[in-house]
Amino acid sequence: MLQSIKQQPFRAAVLMLVWGWLLFLVLAPNMLVVGASVMTRDPSTFISLPLNLDAYRQLFNPLYLDVFLHSLYMAAMTTLVCLLIGYPFAWALSHVGKRRQTLLIFLLIVPFWTNSLVRTYALKLILATNGLLNSALMSLGVIDEPARLLYTEGAVIIGLVYLLLPFMILPLYSVFEDLRQDVLLASHDLGAGRLATFKNVIVPLTLPGVLAGVMLVLLPAMGLFFVPDILGGSRNLLVGNVIKNQFLDARNWPFGAAASIVLTLTMALLIFAHRLSKRHLGEEGA
Repeated sequence: MLQSIKQQPFRAAVLMLVWGWLLFLVLAPNMLVVGASVMTRDPSTFISLPLNLDAYRQLFNPLYLDVFLHSLYMAAMTTLVCLLIGYPFAWALSHVGKRRQTLLIFLLIVPFWTNSLVRTYALKLILATNGLLNSALMSLGVIDEPARLLYTEGAVIIGLVYLLLPFMILPLYSVFEDLRQDVLLASHDLGAGRLATFKNVIVPLTLPGVLAGVMLVLLPAMGLFFVPDILGGSRNLLVGNVIKNQFLDARNWPFGAAASIVLTLTMALLIFAHRLSKRHLGEEGA
């Protein structure tokens, strides 16, 4: 009883710290962005009254709709490539010995120790016309002249996959670790082949990890503005580039804030869909 009483002040302090953090560093900044999105652009003060929805109407401009759709396409391609690479990698990772598993997870996390901007510039040196990849291919006789790899759509997707692949692998590895082997053995005992077991048992059981990985890759891929800036050139913009340009170059804060709100709402919808799918899968399992 005495120990419980002593823990109460500590618990209250922790809760106050958490709620204070959420209030001042999450809720308040987002409310400021929402407020800026419904104000009027002002060349001298960036935003001013009266309130209006002009910034949101501007989002339906065909130019920005094309950027959004192209950004969604690039993010979807990035997510697909990450899934195709991450799914078998996570499966293999869950089946190796504990020592090798620890080493592979360590190697997977090591790139996070270096700033992502620095890593993107390193990738630029590899993909450049006179970069390491072209030099290696020419020395091996695979190509006769340098290939145009940099400032292309493919270069942006490569950069996004390079930065975001761990976010796909880790949730998948988690669900593969929790995958019950007796369920797989039961499937084989009932006469199901490898393909049928994969389709009807493994995929449904690992679907929560797939959805979590998709959520962790898709939206960030649309917002990493520095990757297209460094690897893609002006023809491969993402939504993040539009937001950055509106705030820093065009000085159109209401429109930049409106685009940020739309991106945030898209993330919220994905999280809501992910929770609904988990609940649906849980009800089916029950």
